[in-house]
Amino acid sequence: MSTTASRRIVVIGGGPAAHRLVDALSSRVGALGADTPTPLRITVVTEEAHLPYDRVQLSKRLAGPVDLTLGDAELWQAQYVTLLRGRRASVIDTDARTVTLDDEAVVPYDELVLATGSAAALPPVENAAAGRVYRTLEDVDALVAEVAELREKRRRAPRVVVVGGGLLGLEAAGGMAALGGSAAIVHSGRWLMSSQLDEGAGRALGRLISARGIDLELGVRPTGILTAPSGAVTGVRLTDGRVIAADIVVFSIGITARDELARGAGIALAPRGGVLIDDACATSAPGVWAIGEVAAYDGQTVGLVAPANAMAEVVADRLLGGSATFPGVDDATKLKLSGVEVASFGDARAVSEGALEVVYADPARGLYQKVVVADDAKTLLGGIFVGDASPYLSLRPLLGTALPAEPGAYLAAAGAEPPTSAELPDAAQVCSCNNVSAGSIREHIADGCTDLGELKACSRAGTQCGSCVPIVKKILDQELVKAGVEVSRALCEHVAMSRAELFESVRILGLQTVGEVLERFVSGGIGCDICKPVVASVIATQTGRYILDDGAGALQDTNDRALANMQKDGTYSVVPRIPGGEITPEKLAVIAQIAMDYGLYTKITGGQRIDLFGARLEQLPEIWQRLIDAGMESGQAYGKSLRTVKSCVGSTWCRYGVLDSVGMAVQLELRYRGLRSPHKLKMGVSGCARECAEARGKDIGVIATANGWQLYVGGNGGMTPAHAQLLAEGLDDATLLAYIDRYVMYYVRTADRLQRTARWQEELPGGLEHVRQVVVEDSLGIAAELEVAMARHIDSYEDEWAATLADPERLRRFRSFVNAPEAGDPAVVRVPDGRGQSRPASEAEREKIMLSGPEIPVRVR
Repeated sequence: MSTTASRRIVVIGGGPAAHRLVDALSSRVGALGADTPTPLRITVVTEEAHLPYDRVQLSKRLAGPVDLTLGDAELWQAQYVTLLRGRRASVIDTDARTVTLDDEAVVPYDELVLATGSAAALPPVENAAAGRVYRTLEDVDALVAEVAELREKRRRAPRVVVVGGGLLGLEAAGGMAALGGSAAIVHSGRWLMSSQLDEGAGRALGRLISARGIDLELGVRPTGILTAPSGAVTGVRLTDGRVIAADIVVFSIGITARDELARGAGIALAPRGGVLIDDACATSAPGVWAIGEVAAYDGQTVGLVAPANAMAEVVADRLLGGSATFPGVDDATKLKLSGVEVASFGDARAVSEGALEVVYADPARGLYQKVVVADDAKTLLGGIFVGDASPYLSLRPLLGTALPAEPGAYLAAAGAEPPTSAELPDAAQVCSCNNVSAGSIREHIADGCTDLGELKACSRAGTQCGSCVPIVKKILDQELVKAGVEVSRALCEHVAMSRAELFESVRILGLQTVGEVLERFVSGGIGCDICKPVVASVIATQTGRYILDDGAGALQDTNDRALANMQKDGTYSVVPRIPGGEITPEKLAVIAQIAMDYGLYTKITGGQRIDLFGARLEQLPEIWQRLIDAGMESGQAYGKSLRTVKSCVGSTWCRYGVLDSVGMAVQLELRYRGLRSPHKLKMGVSGCARECAEARGKDIGVIATANGWQLYVGGNGGMTPAHAQLLAEGLDDATLLAYIDRYVMYYVRTADRLQRTARWQEELPGGLEHVRQVVVEDSLGIAAELEVAMARHIDSYEDEWAATLADPERLRRFRSFVNAPEAGDPAVVRVPDGRGQSRPASEAEREKIMLSGPEIPVRVR
């Protein structure tokens, strides 16, 4: 690209809007080619040290240091893009067309784009500086550290008071509660999210939030933060004269546009703040544009991602000679707040003349759904959903069009079955974040994007918040079917069926051995690394037989074949089951003695189990014999099955405990142990709403309340964490177990290979509501069948290591060297880890030992 006529574009701000602008310009410049007459030189100035990240997903940072970087980092490596991180613009000179930075450096521009975003607003209350905000990565990380520090220092859950009951306030309160804080919300409105929801929806939301252990102080404001002489926060004084206890105060009352640069440059501002823009996103100063939260369109600023993206696209088009205009603000919102689904779009409050409201409200369940239509009772104007937002995905793209069914058909909470087969019109907006229509998605499919991942990359649909992915997938499948392309659900090239179809076929035909399944359903009768473990798992689930018999051993992966997890040095780990994390001192002594006798590294796992590392293959039977003699059994840490049921101490010891969480955790673990499933399963039981067992991060989460057990389903940690969703509450022990039986067995029967419960639940037609209908309401009439199948598993359970030790032929598998069954492996070398134990030697350490002999203590095992 020639630089002789380069147009110098300077962007101030490094948030999502700036990222979208640079990305849009980059893609357009690439499409123009190297000979474009208007080459660009883009300079982005940002105060933050990070690459632009997704602020919408900030709450994910509460669970750990997750990477929220937007898009591909290669964008910032382009030769025409310069990213100045950790730099602040201090002065804009619109006459000289320059920007002066905080180090006095002067950056000239031909076009300037203000993307300075917003700051968290602070209320005019006494001692406001003692509060915290929830706006940046640094803010979130600091809060995480402060909660942890206070928990450790004061040996109790820190009291966190969040001021503000809007979107960010609820997210902050839920995040603080998830971190182990005792959260409360102070909100000036009479109901939560009073700016977005009507009273019915806001009240329903309040009931659901309260049920999660978050206290609500509504209709009041803070007048001051109280502190001790040391400066530590002690409480918050309210407008009604009361003082509520607090260790941390978080302000989340809204945002204030960062318009100080524009003000200093004499650029016109809106009366309530923000840089005034027209429909081209141009400001009052020539060559200066504004996008995102700093921009005021029709005098109003908006803190949503969809309008910011739309503004960025408009400015990118204008900078390259186009004539795009900003279509206005789309304030549709769908999110989960503290595990509660909330969505609103369009004229949700029914202020349009002649608007009609179709409402379903169930205060006891905390459900509220409303569809707003024009006076013709057909044209969709908007909607609000709390507690169950499943209709949002079907309705949002139809805004402004005639509904294909009666409005009441979309009130899923009332038991209605919304139409799902109708195709969306081309003009329907599928992805509001990136302004992608159904027609645009179909064009990309016609151009060859026939894989969901490719389609998302080509169209950008589903790449921001992800809520539209189910509709994108639906359009893709519809278009492939119309084109005569079969939408394959084959397990692999050898098995034409999906895992669920294979499971049902084996069950219906009553097949009992791996050989029967291979012969009947696997092309060539041999299979591959994908289908063979699935066949073995299906047979194990349905027959309850020892997993290595009848030819199944050859089909299993390394860990299942050894009934232990292989480690990096070729040795194995031993994990005895400790139901609910409860163990006697006598059993602890056995584990400790085994660790000393065999020189094993010991560690408490995240699932409240004791892991013993470093056992050789031939040592496993000896170790397990001692464990079994002491009354322990395999924890199946190696299998796609139930791993652990984590628990707090519950009502047995804890002064906050409501129910016996340990007893329930032990019962669950002993009930579901050994059940082979599509993916590993984890469960958790918390004795109160303080959630010390982190149950909502598990596939099955159980939380005690004064009204009985709450049952959460579909959560998981791992690479893509997901919070479990509330399935039912107010349950007694028997009902809880029945629902879990049904849920787990339905998952085992219908999930895809290696599909975790979270993804399975998301991809089911109807999602959580479908699960609720099947499990709670028995909509398919299979509840008794699922319970019988689980009872069959419970009755047939046998510990795999006990079965191994009882059979000499099975024991033959556990020999490292056939000719010398007692020999060790000289290749296994350990070195001290500096913390009182030994670890596997690194390659450099092994090479040094081999060449010159050990200069540090070494153990060869």
